[in-house]
Amino acid sequence: MQNTLWYLSTCTTCKRLLAQLPTQHGLQLQDIKHEPMSAAQLDFLKDIAGSYEALFSKRSRKYREMGLHEKTLTEAEIRSLILSEYTFLKRPVAYIEGEVFAGNAPKTLEALVARVRTLVEMNSYK
Repeated sequence: MQNTLWYLSTCTTCKRLLAQLPTQHGLQLQDIKHEPMSAAQLDFLKDIAGSYEALFSKRSRKYREMGLHEKTLTEAEIRSLILSEYTFLKRPVAYIEGEVFAGNAPKTLEALVARVRTLVEMNSYK
């Protein structure tokens, strides 16, 4: 799979992250609102991240609205929710050279930006 960043164009955190990345970052950008993540992409990321839950956002408004906070969800249910509604995907999510970065925790975003910068530097020396 190509190095990819799944983001939401209306998300301020995603916008801030994109502004921090080098202009020639080499990532394929996919706005999940206009081009939802495919089942194959999600399954690929799950294999690296270890679970669908690692890619699932419990901050989504629908999470509470649907009463999901009162249930114990299976991996199959989480997969189905992410595929049915883009708001259930943690964002941003990036796949870079065998690593997955999911969510907007400061440490995750810092690691993602550092990884992209390292990748850009490596490619500039080729």
